[in-house]
Amino acid sequence: MPATYWNHNAAFHRELVRDASTRGGRALDVGCGDGLLMVRLAEVCEEVIGVDTDPAALERARVRAAGLPAVSVVNGSVVDARMMAELGVFETVTCVATLHHLPMRAGLRALGRLVAPGGRLIVIGLARNESLLDWTLAILGVIPNRLVGVWRHEALDVGVPVAEPSESLRRISDAARELLPGVRLRRRFHYRYRLTWDRPEKDR
Repeated sequence: MPATYWNHNAAFHRELVRDASTRGGRALDVGCGDGLLMVRLAEVCEEVIGVDTDPAALERARVRAAGLPAVSVVNGSVVDARMMAELGVFETVTCVATLHHLPMRAGLRALGRLVAPGGRLIVIGLARNESLLDWTLAILGVIPNRLVGVWRHEALDVGVPVAEPSESLRRISDAARELLPGVRLRRRFHYRYRLTWDRPEKDR
């Protein structure tokens, strides 16, 4: 297992860690995979929990986090009510390339409930191309993305489950605006979008 690598998901790790550092406290990485983001969050947060359902990925995450007492790995899904109750709430909840593995509305609802008052949810996600704009931007991005991948020595397969997204950005946006009032969503490079939601302090 490489100590570090770059791909279209890891490309966002630096900004996620920088964002989490402004709050500290507890962080939850949903769909932690092999734990790369999880251990990076541990540099700026007091406690980090990684959650995943893939046994092989979880074992790699445990190996990566060995010797880090503030980091733990949990086998389970955040859409399970009992697991949500056991986890508690977090100042930072990250979800990178994982929402499309979950039932969308149930996933968004669960992720929001895991955020502490004054905390933040950040989803880096993938969406299905649906509109002419979606397809146009995807096609225009092929060559730049490939060039960046070559330059950064992209790791194409890091041994975690992958799936094609089934929901369009429009549907994700509509659901998020209904379930997470005040959410912000914008397209990003590497065929991703970023969804950011802050739970108000007054929810304490």
